[in-house]
Amino acid sequence: MIRCRSLKLAFGNGSARQTVLDQLELDVAPGQIVSLLGPSGCGKSTLLRVVAGLVQADQGEVYIDGEFVSSKRSNASRETMSFVFQEPALLPWRTVWQNVRLPNELRGQLTPPRAELMEDLLELVGLRRSDWTKYPSQLSGGMKMRASIARAMSTRPSILLLDEPFAALDDMLRSKLNDLLLAIALEQHCTMLFVTHNIAEAIYLSHSIAVMSRGRISENLKVPFAFPRSAALRSSGEFAAYYGQVSEALGKTQS
Repeated sequence: MIRCRSLKLAFGNGSARQTVLDQLELDVAPGQIVSLLGPSGCGKSTLLRVVAGLVQADQGEVYIDGEFVSSKRSNASRETMSFVFQEPALLPWRTVWQNVRLPNELRGQLTPPRAELMEDLLELVGLRRSDWTKYPSQLSGGMKMRASIARAMSTRPSILLLDEPFAALDDMLRSKLNDLLLAIALEQHCTMLFVTHNIAEAIYLSHSIAVMSRGRISENLKVPFAFPRSAALRSSGEFAAYYGQVSEALGKTQS
């Protein structure tokens, strides 16, 4: 579904120019959840933005479902994916319902089936009907992120890009939203590329983990646990052992 070939990108000018992506190669198969894990500044979020077409690489190619795309991708290509940022970025003057319907509103697709989809999504992310008429200022951080995820899924994307969406949440809420994300993946059959600093989160969510270092994928780790996953997995000895392996791989990027 996603193929990145020889991506290279640097920011800055002259002697201050800094390489962020350095001949990066990545493959994400359809229906797979791949986490990008690595130290701050290794290029995780930049890679996500290049895939989304928000930033243009200096060199290299991105292919979506076999089709070459660039930052100036067509509307049709843009509609295959949605982006969930670290901040929910809800419009404060719009209710939850109005925020979730915004992508379809902008595309002129407010048909009855779309309204039914939005209702299903809001229920799926755990927002009660009494929450749908609330404004962002009336929501908790977790509720805002649930609304943000519902908004991202309202266009039925085949690819969901997530940039540390749960980083600001406490561990208990983070775990609940991890389970929510897996439920959505199963329900919507979408491919996910997920940026995180959290090793346990990367293991629990993913089919595989791409460990990044200095603008490259240093290791591709296949997560050995079958789907569906349950909360009990997190406390198992097998999970702890694999956590150690991933931690060791991550440690190599900082040596």
